[in-house]
Amino acid sequence: MVNRSMYRPAVTALSGYVPGEQPPPGKFIKLNTNENPYPPPQPVVDAIKKAADGTLNRYPDATSRAFRCAAAEALNLPGPEWILAGNGSDEILTMLVRGFVGEGEKLRMPYPSYVLYRTLADIQGASWDQINFNDDWTLPGSFTESTENLKLALLPNPNSPSGTILSESEVAKVAEELECPLVVDEAYADFAETNCLGLVGQNENVLVTRTLSKSYGLAGIRFGFLVAHPEVVSELSKIKDSYNCDAISIAAATAAMKCSDWLADNCSKIIATRNRMAHELPKIGFQVTPSHANFVWCRHENISHRSIYDFLKSQQVLVRLMDFGDHGHGLRISLGTDEQNDALFCLLQGHLS
Repeated sequence: MVNRSMYRPAVTALSGYVPGEQPPPGKFIKLNTNENPYPPPQPVVDAIKKAADGTLNRYPDATSRAFRCAAAEALNLPGPEWILAGNGSDEILTMLVRGFVGEGEKLRMPYPSYVLYRTLADIQGASWDQINFNDDWTLPGSFTESTENLKLALLPNPNSPSGTILSESEVAKVAEELECPLVVDEAYADFAETNCLGLVGQNENVLVTRTLSKSYGLAGIRFGFLVAHPEVVSELSKIKDSYNCDAISIAAATAAMKCSDWLADNCSKIIATRNRMAHELPKIGFQVTPSHANFVWCRHENISHRSIYDFLKSQQVLVRLMDFGDHGHGLRISLGTDEQNDALFCLLQGHLS
């Protein structure tokens, strides 16, 4: 029997993050993990094929410079030194917690939000300060209150599971009032009307994370990045893995940054789908929170969410059942193609009518 005392106490006490279910390809309609329902742009596929042809025997560029240059141009940033690339934005979040929050120190986050935040604090041996959203998903004033050993605050914007968003001016006010750096997790920002990239140049304590998993349809390559002042990027680079991004993912991400027309068109389709979802679900008894992401958060007035989830799964449709205890429970439904959404509506109407 393994002696559990050999592990750090923080590890043995850890529950671990549980990702959304990933069934075998082709069997299910997957509306549970906020993936893009459409394939990535063709130039990205071409770049992947080219990268795989004759370059895989060499280590990749440890700094992902080609991507950082392309991203700086696409996002109108001063230069590549303002960007740090990572193996998904989850790795970026890991680096941020490791870099700013020591053992026994404190990480702050809103709740309900991305549950990985708490796991990262637990791994670090840090504590987490969870501030409940107001009933209307606005951020209470207590989020910016001073507390001992508070080293970092994480703010998903748009938020998951709600899809709600704070305006740029609201985030700027939060950053000004906090006594620690503020990470704005913008995994879904391309589906929103606003973002906080402009705040990074105005306040060195504002750090923005992004991912290519959602709007670019590249969840399978695991690529994300941080936008921050060059000094922050330089310091965090010390603790990243030597070659944290592989050659194929760098090539794909670099090509994606040059597909602005495809991005705009893809986001327009998904936003149109979101509007349709918000219009149709209330007709069958759901309360839908206005979303700025590629999913909707909904609750049914009369029928248990577990029973709806179980029924849909029995029909090979996956949605995300989420329970936050006293802070609410419901279904988070990712936006699919028109055909997938039609199938969902047909099943729900037949089951709930």
